[in-house]
Amino acid sequence: MKQYWRFYWPLALTGMGLVLSVQFQNAVLARYPEAVKELAILAIAYGIYGFFNASLGFVAQLTNVYARSREARHRVHLFVICASLLICLPLCVISITPIGQSLISQAFQIEVDFVQQVQDYLILLCPLVLLNAQRHFYTGLLVQAKLTGWITLLNFIYLSIVILCLMLGFLQGLKPNHVVVGSELIGVSVLICGLLITKYRHYTLPEIQEHNKVTYQELTLFFIPVSTTGIMFALSRPILYAFVSRTQDAILTIAALRIAFDFTMLFQQAANQFRHFFITFGETELNLKVQFMKIIAFLITLVMLLFVLTPASDYVWGNLMSLDPDLRTLSAEVVFVMCLMPALIVFRNYFHSRLMTKRKTNGMAIGSILRVVGIYFSAYILFETENLNHITATFTLLFGFLIEAIIARHAFIKASTASQIQ
Repeated sequence: MKQYWRFYWPLALTGMGLVLSVQFQNAVLARYPEAVKELAILAIAYGIYGFFNASLGFVAQLTNVYARSREARHRVHLFVICASLLICLPLCVISITPIGQSLISQAFQIEVDFVQQVQDYLILLCPLVLLNAQRHFYTGLLVQAKLTGWITLLNFIYLSIVILCLMLGFLQGLKPNHVVVGSELIGVSVLICGLLITKYRHYTLPEIQEHNKVTYQELTLFFIPVSTTGIMFALSRPILYAFVSRTQDAILTIAALRIAFDFTMLFQQAANQFRHFFITFGETELNLKVQFMKIIAFLITLVMLLFVLTPASDYVWGNLMSLDPDLRTLSAEVVFVMCLMPALIVFRNYFHSRLMTKRKTNGMAIGSILRVVGIYFSAYILFETENLNHITATFTLLFGFLIEAIIARHAFIKASTASQIQ
């Protein structure tokens, strides 16, 4: 189990570090005039951007699985570049065209000036899609070589740069979108440079080289289902925001959901690192691996409960981030419900990791699609019965995770049975 700890904790810190930058974004926006409105604009803009960016969330796993020879690495890299360009194109259309303006307005029922501010964010976020594709590719190579300590170091350098740029931009009186997105663009650029240097100095190919003749078709068949999983995850929040935006006190509720969901993403990212677990270590010692995953799920849940049930939440959101008291109260209630999330995520990711090891990712896509369907209809019913609020919206999100976990388990059992028959 020691080697699991040595492998896991740098990845967990890395995942948490990536999301920690969002907490500082929220803290900076909370100090602008009309802070609740600014947070709501950011929530909608990042919800739309996340729909496209999330499709690249499994590039690291794609790289870890297939880039196991020199030829395969070059082919995977070219595939990632082309995929990110294709994914970025529709986001550009939404961010600069009247059609995009109309789509945003209809989806979220917001005013024209509000839509324009959302588009101002999206224009700046387009290059970040391309940069994140490279970030995930080189991260996947370092994970493959078990260089997770370097990943943690580089990501905390990234976090430090983002925080510094956020502070300087705010003190200089720059526009919120320039401060928030600009700091991230600078941070990711520096991070990619660090990943490149580390790769050239320390990375070595696996001893047993594989996939010398991997085809773009094979990469596409692996990538589309897992990217669908990422896209469906990113759709979850915008769907909830779209329904919540039609309720009373919509702006306050959306801002509270943004604060709480962003906070719990710190812990969700820690749980998501198990997607690398079986790819890297194989499928031996299952009982020991399951025990390790249960320990991590328990520890994550415990930390979340301590945060929300002690004065820690008031200190962080009040003293450090200067959030509005009503916003803090609603956010704390959402986080308390989200304490159910770690167990669901770890359970789901056990099957996700094993499905990717078997290169049977279609079940992941089906599960993610049904998750979004479940969230949509649950939110619709709650809205029509006038029961949609920050608490029921949170339970709706968790219900979607439960659906996805059940489908992933079914897909794994089906894939295992089929392989035994063969």
